[in-house]
Amino acid sequence: MADEHGAPPQRERGPEFVVVLVSSAYQGMPWLERVYQAGSLWDGLEMGAPADVHCYTPAEFERKRTTLRVVREAEQDGLDLLAEALA
Repeated sequence: MADEHGAPPQRERGPEFVVVLVSSAYQGMPWLERVYQAGSLWDGLEMGAPADVHCYTPAEFERKRTTLRVVREAEQDGLDLLAEALA
């Protein structure tokens, strides 16, 4: 049975949601603390699935989008919520 996005069932498909947060406010904050704080705000029951949360400074994001496939795919195929809010 396919999921609501048409993806066929897979044994280890990965998270349904990938959240990438980019902010200069993360400068100087330990990475694990960023991810813990942001991840604790995600309500998996309310959203219907857990999320894979990534938190980067702008410079870190520039590096990670070339080295991490999940971040690159989120940038290419995901929703830019800030851009949509400002439109």
